[in-house]
Amino acid sequence: METSMKKEVNEYKKEIGLPHVVDIHVGQRMRLRRTMLGISQEKLGATLALTFQQVQKYERGANRISASRLHEISKILKVPVAFFFEDLEKLDYPVVSTQAVGSVAGNSASAYEAPANDPMTRQETLRLVRAYYRIDDAAVREQFCALLESYTRTPSSVKKAD
Repeated sequence: METSMKKEVNEYKKEIGLPHVVDIHVGQRMRLRRTMLGISQEKLGATLALTFQQVQKYERGANRISASRLHEISKILKVPVAFFFEDLEKLDYPVVSTQAVGSVAGNSASAYEAPANDPMTRQETLRLVRAYYRIDDAAVREQFCALLESYTRTPSSVKKAD
């Protein structure tokens, strides 16, 4: 049975020529969290006893991350395993995306790209999150969040042009 499953997976990858959308999403979430914490691929790889190239492959979705490895990564990046699957239901992906296959034409590049307006891909978001986690006092972090949220509720924050 196990050999049959491996054969099916290998045939799927060979036939499609692309990583699965879920693997890509998990890799992107891994990269997001790693960069938010300011951890390099080299440092994460060394902690996992991997090369940075293997970390790159995980982040691109080119190589699948096993459950035990994902658990280990979640501990290092200080997030629950579920973090890597957040927003997955929003992708609305088919099992095989013919559009993605046609656009990438067998390349191992990402078949799923984050939307251009995704705030999680912005440099300012990373700066903000890194600064937030440098605040040692949990109460101060909570006050900071409350302050930021209060700005989003004021009419002046909506009207500001620059």
